[in-house]
Amino acid sequence: MKRSLPTEETAEEITQSHLRYIKRILDIVLSFVGLILSSWLFLIIIAAIEIDDPGPVFFTQKRVGIRKKHFNLYKFRSMKMSTPHDTPTHLLENPDQYITRVGRFLRKTSLDEIPQLINILKNDMSVIGPRPALWNQVRSARGTRQIRRKRYKAGAFRMGADLRTR
Repeated sequence: MKRSLPTEETAEEITQSHLRYIKRILDIVLSFVGLILSSWLFLIIIAAIEIDDPGPVFFTQKRVGIRKKHFNLYKFRSMKMSTPHDTPTHLLENPDQYITRVGRFLRKTSLDEIPQLINILKNDMSVIGPRPALWNQVRSARGTRQIRRKRYKAGAFRMGADLRTR
């Protein structure tokens, strides 16, 4: 029985497979440690949201991940319960009137995104990767560009992200 030597393509596939496995292990470890270390912060934020505007603490939004798989992205709720549903923030007439006091702080400091550690642990996202597209942006030009990048799992921290302020 004659054995053939691995081709360069086979070796690359094996390497890519190992890298994905290592990246997933890192995602699990980093998100788990992040959740443990930020648990005290979770409790403070949850209490602050409840006091400021009673209602659900988490906001979920349908996003598109790798292989066009839909998942719910978790964030701390930063808008009032009276905000019109199914209307993007940028399309509201005066969006500032709907943002809570705590929500303004959470958005400014990006603390509203801490619950995405749960998405990473659930394997919906990775620590580093492209931002997941909104489910309704898939057919837009911006959505198409993002879908092309979906060879990579969506990430909490964008690849090549700039450090400009929000």
